[in-house]
Amino acid sequence: MTISSYDDIRNALQEAFAAQVRTVGEWHQREASLDGEPSEEPTLEGFLDLTLRQHWCNFRLWHVEDRARRKDAGAELIAECKYAIDKLNQQRNDLIERLDTFLLRALTPLLPAAVEGVRPRHNTETMGVAMDRGSILALKMYHMREQTERAGVTADHVAECQRKLIVLAEQRGDLLVSLIDLLEDFAQGHKRPKVYYQFKMYNDPRLNPELYGRKAGA
Repeated sequence: MTISSYDDIRNALQEAFAAQVRTVGEWHQREASLDGEPSEEPTLEGFLDLTLRQHWCNFRLWHVEDRARRKDAGAELIAECKYAIDKLNQQRNDLIERLDTFLLRALTPLLPAAVEGVRPRHNTETMGVAMDRGSILALKMYHMREQTERAGVTADHVAECQRKLIVLAEQRGDLLVSLIDLLEDFAQGHKRPKVYYQFKMYNDPRLNPELYGRKAGA
């Protein structure tokens, strides 16, 4: 389905949020199947594909970071996890920017004309960043729910995790409402969408002095 209206974008955001929750459970049973390059087509399917690729980065990050925090982790495992975390974080941020680019392309033909002489207002957080937060909250909810069902822990532990799960669900619901509110701000001309770039430097051998400033073996 081609995304060509505000209702289409609203529906895409809602479906993407639901897909994040659904796939966390599915991916704990079997790995995601996200082969090939993301689609550039302005369709619901293309947006969901991008959303889940970004979500899959967060899913893998969660579990790599858990491994890195093991008390018995040696230097080799920690280094391996650090390299994996850096690579996944780069992919995660690249996909946030691709989500924002996708949404900007979908929104641009629908936006009201800019008013001459009036400075455009922008949100401090992009829609792509909000989608990333929705992804992380979906992961937190899944793992907090696991704690409420965990055997061999105290009743207080279960009760505390149940309370936290309720808060996480409320916060994620608020996030989706705020995202839809931002879409309405765009539709009314109160704000203008924009892609903000992270320009991560740590993985680039041209920009990280520890990579370009050291001779091999030094």
